[in-house]
Amino acid sequence: MPLNKYKREIRRAKVVMEALPYLIKFNEKVVVIKHGGSAMTDPDLKDRIIRDVVLLKFLGMHPVLVHGGGPEINRALKRHKIEPRFVQGLRVSSKQVMKVVERILGEKVNQGVVALIKKNGGKAKGFYGKKGKVIKARKQWVKNDKGNYVDLGFTGHVAGIRYRFLNKWMKNGYIPVLAPIGIGPKGNTYNINADTAAASIAGYLGADKLILVTNVRGVLDKDGELVSELDTKKANKQIESGIISGGMIPKVKCCLQALKQGVEKVHIIDGHIPHAILLELFTDYGIGTMVVK
Repeated sequence: MPLNKYKREIRRAKVVMEALPYLIKFNEKVVVIKHGGSAMTDPDLKDRIIRDVVLLKFLGMHPVLVHGGGPEINRALKRHKIEPRFVQGLRVSSKQVMKVVERILGEKVNQGVVALIKKNGGKAKGFYGKKGKVIKARKQWVKNDKGNYVDLGFTGHVAGIRYRFLNKWMKNGYIPVLAPIGIGPKGNTYNINADTAAASIAGYLGADKLILVTNVRGVLDKDGELVSELDTKKANKQIESGIISGGMIPKVKCCLQALKQGVEKVHIIDGHIPHAILLELFTDYGIGTMVVK
């Protein structure tokens, strides 16, 4: 049969056709992608993720990239003989720490991601702290075990973003690249947790999706199997019962925060899987955990 000669090509065409309904559905939609951890330090992983993001732009979507950089910040602090301090998972940010954070996240990591997008054929614009003043911030307070408030220095949370400003850049063909550094009402800069920053940014932009690129498969059930879809009610129950535990708790809470702020769906995916973003968005089954209302 003549068609046997073209089996491989036909399979490839079927993959493209499977993506068609999603391409139509997501056209002109805003997708916020947060990546950090090993995906930021492994050059091959970072390059693969950036190429996926650039492709999304060429396919008619509006990706916004929010990046972390914790490991690099910790290494830089060590070189300066500054001991990293955390309270309830949040970095305590003194003036000394903020100088390092702004240099590493802004001048180094942010501009590195922008350069990589350009290298892969995309257009990008980087924003952090006073550069663009995109993220508006307020000081973050947390309570300790005794119920007393703890001063985290210049650690903050997102209080708003310049969404019209970002939309203008996106409509002009650019991919905004945001470091989680905000600016307060008095001009001070604040260090913000990258996951919660991405959730808030997605909410303020009215994003259709938030994608958290991690180093794990997604949410696992009590038997260690991947949970492909999770709603808010089940997520809260699994946190209370301990099925969702450890570092996955803040990730899932970040998802719930984004949904509460109006994001349609949130995805937790493993960035080690080649083209993980594309597989999650454009195939019928996806490869990670999708969190819905």
